[in-house]
Amino acid sequence: MSLNRNEKAAVVTDVAAQVARSQTLALAEYRGLTVEHLNNLRRQARDKGVYLHVLKNTLARRAVAGTPFEVASESMVGPLIYGFSEDAVAAAKVLSDFAKGNDKLVVKGGAYAGRALSADGIKSLAAIPSKEVLLAQLLGLMQSPVSRMARVLAAISEKRGGPLAAEAPAAESQAPETPAAEAAPAA
Repeated sequence: MSLNRNEKAAVVTDVAAQVARSQTLALAEYRGLTVEHLNNLRRQARDKGVYLHVLKNTLARRAVAGTPFEVASESMVGPLIYGFSEDAVAAAKVLSDFAKGNDKLVVKGGAYAGRALSADGIKSLAAIPSKEVLLAQLLGLMQSPVSRMARVLAAISEKRGGPLAAEAPAAESQAPETPAAEAAPAA
C-alpha cells in the first residue's frame, strides 16, 4: 500500500526524531523472513531499547539527511530493516545475534559516530560488551588494588602475631565463665 504525501512526512518526522536520540544505526536485509521471525526480532529489539523499523529507502535517506547517519545512505539499497539505538552497541547486537540464529537476516552495514560501517564493522561493534558489563569490569579493576592491599596487610598482621591476632585469644581468655543455670534468667 502506498503512502500519501502527509503520511510520508509523518514517517520521516518520526524516524528523524528517533535518529536525533540515537548513537548507532544498523541495517539488515530481511528478505525471506517469516512474520513470526520478524515479530521475534521486534520483541528482542523492544526489550533492548532498539527502535526497529522497515522503511522505504528514500524515506530513510530523507530522515537521516543532515545527521551523522547520512554516511550510511549508500548502503540503503534493497529490502532493509533499520535499527536505531541510544546505546552504542544495542542495535548492532540485536541484529547480529538474530542473524546468527537465522541465515535469512543478513547484516548489511550501518553507521556509528559519523562513520559508515560495513557488515563486519557492525559485527565487531556487536562484540563489545554491554554498558553494564563494562561498568562491572571497571569496578572490579578499581577494587582489585584495594582488596589486594587489605589481604597483604592481613597476612602481615597474622604472620607477626599482630594486634588482630593477639587480641582475639586474650579477649576470650579474660571472659568469665558462668554455668548455664546461672546465665539463664529465672521465670
